[in-house]
Amino acid sequence: MAGAYQPGFHPHLPSARYNFLAKALGASMWFFIFYRARKDGAKLLGHHPFEDHGHGHESHH
Repeated sequence: MAGAYQPGFHPHLPSARYNFLAKALGASMWFFIFYRARKDGAKLLGHHPFEDHGHGHESHH
């Protein structure tokens, strides 16, 4: 039965350009997230580097 109606949703597949663009944007997002986690991750987890620098300022207060 050529040309018979088939119910359901049949989307077109994206082109190779959109596949590459989606992978490149997704990879750059994750690289940026991991880069910022490397730089600011300790602060987000509650460790502040200025709290334990050990210059003896506690005796002045």
